[in-house]
Formats: sequence, C-alpha cells, structure tokens
Amino acid sequence: MSTYQYIAQRRAQVPVRQLCQVLRVGPSAYYAWQRSQVPASEPAWQVAVRKEFSWHSARYGTRRLRAELHAQGHIVGRWRIRRTLATAGLRAQQPRSFVPRTTDSDPNVRAAPNRLLGQPAPTAPNQVWVGDITYLPKQGGGWLYLATWLDRYSRKVVGWDVRESMPEDLVSEALRRALAVRQPPAGLLIHSDQGSQYSATNFKALVARHEAVQSMSRRGNCYDNAHAESFWSRLKTELLDGGRFRNLSEARLEISHYIAYYNAERRHSALGYLAPNHFETNFQTASQLCAA
Repeated sequence: MSTYQYIAQRRAQVPVRQLCQVLRVGPSAYYAWQRSQVPASEPAWQVAVRKEFSWHSARYGTRRLRAELHAQGHIVGRWRIRRTLATAGLRAQQPRSFVPRTTDSDPNVRAAPNRLLGQPAPTAPNQVWVGDITYLPKQGGGWLYLATWLDRYSRKVVGWDVRESMPEDLVSEALRRALAVRQPPAGLLIHSDQGSQYSATNFKALVARHEAVQSMSRRGNCYDNAHAESFWSRLKTELLDGGRFRNLSEARLEISHYIAYYNAERRHSALGYLAPNHFETNFQTASQLCAA
C-alpha cells in the first residue's frame, strides 16, 4: 500500500494535513494523486455517493446511502456503493454501546405499571412518547445530562433539555416543551424507566394535568425502553464521535443542530428510510385522503 493510499483510507478519522505532516508528504502532492485516481468520465452515481457521505458527516452507511441515491434516481446496490467508499477511503461511523446509568430508582416510590407490555405498536403520532436521560462528557472532566422525549410512532424527537445536573425539572421541562408544541390529545401514553425524576410529584402532576397516562419500564429491564436506548447510541456516535463539549452553551447549540437534522433529514431504517418529519407528513396526507 502506498503512502497516499494509506492517507486515503485514514482521512475519515484523521485530518489529511495531520496525516501528511506525520508521513512527511505535501498535502498538495496527495491531492494531486487523489485527482489522478478519479476517471475523467466518472459515473454520476459515484459522485453522488461521496457527496451524500460528506453531507451526512459519515453518518450514512450503505443502506441509507442506497436509499438516498434511489431517491435521486440512481438505482445502484449496496455492493457497488461499498466498493466506491472503500476506494475513496471512506468509512461510516459505527454506533457505540454505552454503560453508565443516569437515573436512579427509588424503591420507596410506587412505580407506574408498564402499559406498553402486550400492546400493539402505535398507529399514529402522539399516541406513545418515550423518554430517557443520558450523560454527555465535558472537556476537563464532568458530565452534562440530556433528557429527550421521542414519539414512538415516528421516532421524532418532540422535546429535549440539557443541563449540568439531573434535577426532576430536567425531564419535566423537556416534556413541557413537547406538550406545548405537539398539543397531543388526552390519553397520550408517556413511558420512561423508573428513575426518580419520573417518579417525582411535580412530574406526575404535569402528566395528569395534560390527561396523559404514565407508564414505566420494569425494574432493571432496559429492553422495555429500547427505542430511547437506541436513540442514545446513535446520537453519541453521530454527534460526539469521541469528542467532548467545552461547556453547556456549546452542547445546547450542537444538540439543537443535530436534533433538527435528525428530525428533518436523517433517514430511519424502521421508517422505510424516511426521516421522521417526512414519515409524519406522509401519515397526515394519507389520513386526509382517507377522510375525503
């Protein structure tokens, strides 16, 4: 393998200029080599693969890239896309597992039952929301804490808040924002784990005031809230990518940008490779047609 080929393979993880400095080659020489590797009559779909890979910041693997290219009229398979990425030295991010628990159950507080057990999947938005808290690392040590609420039907993030601690109001404020924007009908099922924040009196009062119904996972069973857990894995991979936030202000800005991207653009495999907003728009259009 040549030095230039090595740089091409590693550039998704390490900046090109840094690689060139370590390997003692000029960046201009590397880019000249890179241009020489591209055929003069490169197919449009190959250009589209690299463009979409870059646009989505290495968050898209071959399945989502295939869906994106098909939407643009390029009917190509995953094998050809994979080969194009490998040739260009591009590699998609992979979700990381995460271990720390961020909510503590209070054994003295009676938990709500798990009302999701045995129930069919929701068939419309605003039937079931799932919530959870995760930790985000700060530069210099310490953590920030992010709470979100997701619509289980569309996987859309409907409310969130981030703070430097985990008071009860962290989850309540995220829920208040979601309720204000979405205006769900009575009977909304609000599901979480058995963390003390969700068992707090003020949180329960907020749920009751909006005529919602509270549901909680069984103690120690993370699979009962799998949708929220899955979202954390993806967010940490795609937003942090091994990095850390400098402060709370930076975290709020970056999280805001990511959630806007996640809701409006990021294709979700469980939604037929549509973004959450698009998935909900399709539902509303179909509902209007049925009503007519």
